Amino acid sequence: MRIGVIGTGRIGTLHARTLSRHREVGSLILTDAEPARAQELAHRLGETAAPGVDEIFRWGVDAVVITTATAAHAEYIGRAARLGLPVFCEKPIALDLPGTLHALAEVETAGTVLQMGFQRRFDAGYAGAREAVRSGRLGRLHTVRAMTCDQSPPPAEWLPLSGGLFRDTLIHDFDVLRWVTGREVADVYATGSDGGPAMFREAGDVATGAALLTLDDGTLATATATRMNGAGYDVRMELAGERDTVVVGLDDRTPLASTEPSGPPPADKPWRGFLERFGPAYEAELNAFVEVLRGERANPCDGREALQALRIAEACERSRRERRRVPLAEIPGGAGTSYG
Repeated sequence: MRIGVIGTGRIGTLHARTLSRHREVGSLILTDAEPARAQELAHRLGETAAPGVDEIFRWGVDAVVITTATAAHAEYIGRAARLGLPVFCEKPIALDLPGTLHALAEVETAGTVLQMGFQRRFDAGYAGAREAVRSGRLGRLHTVRAMTCDQSPPPAEWLPLSGGLFRDTLIHDFDVLRWVTGREVADVYATGSDGGPAMFREAGDVATGAALLTLDDGTLATATATRMNGAGYDVRMELAGERDTVVVGLDDRTPLASTEPSGPPPADKPWRGFLERFGPAYEAELNAFVEVLRGERANPCDGREALQALRIAEACERSRRERRRVPLAEIPGGAGTSYG
């Protein structure tokens, strides 16, 4: 099969490498807003570079992988759907609900595949947590604590394009919270701090955020994130039930230092970023996409899953701005939504 990769930044490069060495993928066509970057990667991988997105669709491919800036995701999803092409797209579909719903309507009308890039669903730790919940090992689940901490902030010019901390960073925690627990979020209360560099205030964003989420069975969850965790990249989830407690992301590279005399020593090589921490998961989700294309498995994360994670992020942003509890029922796109 021949796959077009639109976007050859950090994630696009990683995905292109995975696909280029996949035994079921015959060739790739790569393109990027910076053509020289796509050409250089294509040369290294022994693949073909296209001068632009139009050529990706005109030259003929069997599927498309979209890893561009978020603002272009919905447009390219729609173009691929109208041509009957399956799509793998990095989250989110769009930065707003109208754009997301429109893209989903195009996919639904065309009857094509849209697999979203929520790589934590393919991480061994999160899969283990899901099994612990679903098997009953934890008993009645009462508390979930999720966190995502970046070691250093992104470039200032990127912040206004990101959609903000809840839509860009915590959306991963919102998605995997639903996937692990099998429950929906009923309401949220969220807040944030723009302390730190002025670039967060100038972008209308926050450097640190926290949300209290009540699930539809009464389970309480907290989700926190920061862009300024100097100790290292730290992503964890703790799940506490009446019988047992488990944690995702606690190993000898977790950037924690205990103050207890008998506590473990600090990590020698703490995680530096998401590409390193979730490398195997990123590869697994692309392998799953190839299996979907070959008809060997069902879509493991379709666009409707991305919509629900975005709805939670939207509720958190509304809560942060208006300083109030926000029921998810206020946010369009819930159960029963028609995308057409």
